[in-house]
Formats: sequence, C-alpha cells, structure tokens
Amino acid sequence: MTSIDDIKTRLTELMPAIRADLEDLVRIESVSADPARAGEVQRSAEKTRDLFAAEGFEAQILSADGGAPAVVATKAAQSGDPAAAKTVLLYAHHDVQPENDHAEWNTAPFEPTEVGDRLYGRGAADDKAGIAAHLAALRILGDDLPVNVVVFVEGEEEVGSDSLPAFLNEYKDQLEADVIVIADSGNWDIGVPALTTSLRGLVRADVEVRTLTHAVHSGMWGGLVPDSIIALSRVIASLHDDQGNVAIEGLHSGPAADVDYPEDRLRAESGAVPGIDWIGSGSAVERLWTKPSLSITGLDAPKVDGASNTLVAAARAKISLRIAPGDTSANAVECLRKHVEANIPWGAEHTFTVVDTGEATQIDATGPAYDVARDAFTQAWDGTAPVDMGVGGSIPFIAEFLEAFPAASVLVTGVEDPDTRAHGANEGLHLAEFERVCVAEALLLVNLAN
Repeated sequence: MTSIDDIKTRLTELMPAIRADLEDLVRIESVSADPARAGEVQRSAEKTRDLFAAEGFEAQILSADGGAPAVVATKAAQSGDPAAAKTVLLYAHHDVQPENDHAEWNTAPFEPTEVGDRLYGRGAADDKAGIAAHLAALRILGDDLPVNVVVFVEGEEEVGSDSLPAFLNEYKDQLEADVIVIADSGNWDIGVPALTTSLRGLVRADVEVRTLTHAVHSGMWGGLVPDSIIALSRVIASLHDDQGNVAIEGLHSGPAADVDYPEDRLRAESGAVPGIDWIGSGSAVERLWTKPSLSITGLDAPKVDGASNTLVAAARAKISLRIAPGDTSANAVECLRKHVEANIPWGAEHTFTVVDTGEATQIDATGPAYDVARDAFTQAWDGTAPVDMGVGGSIPFIAEFLEAFPAASVLVTGVEDPDTRAHGANEGLHLAEFERVCVAEALLLVNLAN
C-alpha cells in the first residue's frame, strides 16, 4: 500500500475503531499533576500498552528515576529487510492537564462528545489524539509496514517531564532511531499543515517582597512605611518598557519566519477584548515565537473583598518568562535575577526562587527526512504545503531528544489547530484535520523507507 488514495480508503474503513479507541483514552482521567489520580495515569499507560500490543508490538510499561509510567513498544518492518530498514520513533504522551472548573466546560470534560466538527474532552487533542494518530498510521499500513517502529508514549509531559533525561539515558538503546516524530504540536490553521521548527523556553520564578515584619495599621504608618504590594508592583512594572517589550538586559531575540498572521485571526484566536492594543515591537510572529515574553501568572496578596486598612507585610508574584530560541535557561535565570535585584525599591527585603526551567528549541529542518515530511503533508492536505511554524509555548523535552539523539532527524508535528484550546476548558479536536494528520503520518512512514 503506497498510494495516497489507498491510504485514504483504508483510513475511512478504520476510522470508527480509531475514534472508539481515542474516546476510551479520553475517558481515563490521567491528570499527572494530581497525586490522587496516579491510579488513572497507570490505567492510561496500561490501556495504551494494550492498544499497541494488539497491533503486534512488543509493548511494555517502563519508568526511570521514580517517574510516571511510560509505554515503549517496538515492531520490526513487515516488508523488506528489517535489518536494512530505517527506524522511526513515534512520540506522544498519555497524561493530560487538570480539567479545572467543570462549570466552564460546555460538555463533560472526561466524556468525549462530538459537537459540530469537533470532538470535545480533556486530552481529545493534547495528546491522546497523538497516540491515536500513531495507531491509525500503523493500522493503515498493517503488514506493509516498511520501517522499524519504536513507539514512546510518555506519562508526565504535562508536569515537566522531570524524569525524561534519566529515561532517555536508561533506555537509549531501545529508543535509538533515524527519525523521531513528535506528535505534540499543531498546524497553522484548519486546512493548512505545519512543521514546528522552533519553540520558546521557559523560566518560572517566585519573587517575594517584604517591607514589614508584621502587618500594621495603614493610617497610623502609611506615608512613612512602604507597603509590600506597592513595592512588588514597582518591580513588576520594571519588567517591560513603555511599548511592552521585555526590559530585562541580556536576553536573546531573533528573527522569525516570514509568515503573515492576519489581524482578524490574531484577535479571534487570542480572545483579546475589543480595542486592546498589542504590546511589544516587531512582527506578530517575532513577538510570539522568537522574542522573549514575560507574564505574571499568580499573586499572593489579600483579596479585595474583605481587605482591611492594613499595610501588608509581604507580597509574592509568580513570573513566567518565555525565552527565545538561541537563549538558554541558565542565562535567562541570571538576567532575571539581576533585574529583580536592581529594581527592588526602598531597601525592601526580597527572595527570588526558581520554580522550574525548560530549554528553547531551534530545529534545522533541512534534509531528506524533512523533504519527505513536507511532501507527505502537502499530499494529505490536497496540495497545500506546510508552513514552517514557531510556537511561543514550550516543550522542553524536545531539546532533550535533540541532545540524546543528535544524529536523528526530529519532526515536530501534531493534531492541534488555533482553536483547539489545549490546557483550557472545552479542549477540542477538529475531526477532519485529525484524519489528514493520520494520512500524512502513514504516507510519511512509507516515504521514509525510500
């Protein structure tokens, strides 16, 4: 089976079963951030293992350094000589983000529900659809599988993949591959595929500012003693210039691909309120992909409701700094630390605590494997060539793969689209795009054999 028409016909026959398997996975509440649902993460790993075992894979559940259960499954090429065949590693993850407030969902978060052209549910896209896409491609090819395949489905991607370096080190021989397909990103738009070639890194830090040993009356001491919330606010205000660019010295910025991101799409997809001005300078994609950005994602301070006339002794903020491809988390931590220290006002005490970090990624997407991938995507999307896309978010484990397997070609693909709403309420998979992803991956495996 080598023609795209054969692949599409076979996918049509298989899609009901693939949908059923995906929906079964979505029903498992594999929230890796919730210790109370560790059993669900284990159940998700077992279900994933069984799905690949049913396709003739040697499948097992493995972990390293106390990490969450991952699935590794292997199968030799079924056509030609396996010893001479290329080896392809297919990556996805079976853990999901917390669903948070169920009231914000239009459907039950762990009951997959088709509405219009989407299948809704936590993990329906990120990333249980990645697992289903791998299954679909392998089922399409069946006994015509022309490459050796290693499937690696991780169980802790949504909590930072802390044990991944140890896992790659311990099981490196089992995971060695010529080409690695990481199905955890997205496409440029409905009907427009993409290869992700850059991702920003991440530094998160908690900054606490203290001006008092204990709270005091704001009338008795206001005007003389600085309050901690004002002091922290001045630190926060120093982090951007008047245009909204990150004002931390020493951070890297770079150029972005020449991709047009229309204003109407930006406003619709971002959820920006009408009339809001964009921050920063440079093209939209530079600001989103290849320049640093900084957000305050949490504050510890008294709530407005019930707040008393009191000078608060200490206030704390969580800083989320996205770093540009070409920068390092070590450099970004040091630059951020120096900036905070230089902008603490009035002699206040402060603490700077790094929460976590992740490296940025820049992929040199040239060479035969990338040519084959672009051709497969173009055919699957009926003549529309893929965009080389950056992503403003972070997938730090990709840098781990690049370091562990420097000779491999790493292809970052995925099933998401601009309205997938991964990590948020009403996460949904666009079903027609999902089918194109399945076709493209099956055709990719065929063409990689050549």
